[in-house]
Amino acid sequence: MTARLADIAAQAGVSEATVSRVLNGKAGVAATTRESVLAALDVLGYERPVKLRRRSEGLVGLIIPELENPIFPAFAQVIAQGLTRQGYTPVLATQTPGGSTEDELTEMLVDRGVAGIIFVSGLHADTTADVGRYERLHGQGVPFVLVNGFSEGVRAPFVSPDDRAAMRLAVTHLVSLGHERIGLALGPERFVPVQRKIEGFTRTMREHFPTDPAVLIEHSLYTLEGGQAAATTLLGKGCTAVVCASDMMALGAIRAARQRGLAVPGDVSVIGFDDSPLIAFTDPPLTTIRQPVTAMGQAAVRALLEEIGGTPAPHSEFVFLPELVVRGSTASRRRNP
Repeated sequence: MTARLADIAAQAGVSEATVSRVLNGKAGVAATTRESVLAALDVLGYERPVKLRRRSEGLVGLIIPELENPIFPAFAQVIAQGLTRQGYTPVLATQTPGGSTEDELTEMLVDRGVAGIIFVSGLHADTTADVGRYERLHGQGVPFVLVNGFSEGVRAPFVSPDDRAAMRLAVTHLVSLGHERIGLALGPERFVPVQRKIEGFTRTMREHFPTDPAVLIEHSLYTLEGGQAAATTLLGKGCTAVVCASDMMALGAIRAARQRGLAVPGDVSVIGFDDSPLIAFTDPPLTTIRQPVTAMGQAAVRALLEEIGGTPAPHSEFVFLPELVVRGSTASRRRNP
């Protein structure tokens, strides 16, 4: 216990005696000091004494499409931590092939009396989906926030990365390396983030080259296999660089290049999107557009808690700037002798 008191005291910036008073529920400690000690307990991984544990403010649902793409567990971790710090209990609901749909998961969470729901890359991002489901949720009095995918028809706070700016970063980087035939591999066109990436890609390409960039855009699935299929087509069109809409697709693009006997980045440069966990340790380490997951997740939590607290945010979109992370999968274009 002595060692633990010392650790907690050092973390909180107070004396061991103060830590002891807080842990034993003694009076005479300022509220801010007490909170510092409790926060130190949380940071160091110690359980709070039962009498000092924060009463649960209720359940909050978090619906994500899948767990196989590492960007979604990353979002789930940030959002769950943010909710837990505010005294809420996060309930993770994941869609799986052949499993529950978003509507079924939403109904399950509402039936369990959740205080609110955060949707990540849900049907709100699909321009062909009926947004009436969200109006019905409004009618049930359940606050919600939507991450990745804006819809004018939904009255709620949205949190998104700037997909257009992301493509400008990627294309500009490749142009600076001497690439001219730059391909874009992404998911189905009906999704808002896909449409925005196309806008950013085509606009930036037209600023540099006279050719129509539309012929260098391939739609596929957000999987390794989808990226491989799209990149195979783009490489067949003479692309020396491929921008992908996810890191998983980018790994598929690298596989496609190698199957054609091409080196990455010697012959083909590849850029991903997300900066998923562990992506820096691939072969080669992946150049990618970092989606600001921490800032976006924290913003989603703040917006939802404002909705729950009765001070709803306006029907608006909070847009976060991405960042180009240059690693080993991009290089100067190899010129033919």
